[in-house]
Amino acid sequence: MSQSRASVVRLMVPTDANFTGNVFGGEILAEVDRVAYITATRHARLQVVTASFDRVDFLAPVHVGEVVGFDAQVTWVGRTSMEVWVQVHAEPATGGTSRRVAEAFITMVALDADGRPAPVPPLALESDEERTRFAEGERRAEGRRRSRRPN
Repeated sequence: MSQSRASVVRLMVPTDANFTGNVFGGEILAEVDRVAYITATRHARLQVVTASFDRVDFLAPVHVGEVVGFDAQVTWVGRTSMEVWVQVHAEPATGGTSRRVAEAFITMVALDADGRPAPVPPLALESDEERTRFAEGERRAEGRRRSRRPN
């Protein structure tokens, strides 16, 4: 898990904000998708595409002028897909206390040179916490499979 982690840091500027001065959720989601892409590509060593956003929780507003960090790691892999967990933290640009403002689970699919789903390497689980996250990801993956089946 540790080899595929990725982090992105971004200053939120006025063009990122809505009329209340909070950053648009879509701006946060775009960065979440980008860091998930980096993380999944590192793990698969192939191009990847976003298959789904399973869950996104916005926990607190982000304001213009704050520095936002996006930290991602692969938590589960299947045959061709991976789940990436992204945690988002914000803090004043001048420094200070960082607070968690969002988190998301994104499913990415690896692609071969012809654009077809391609196998990904297994995930090397190094700790009990990583094994727990993998088991949780496996349950979410099964939920995704069940929701796609015709009734």
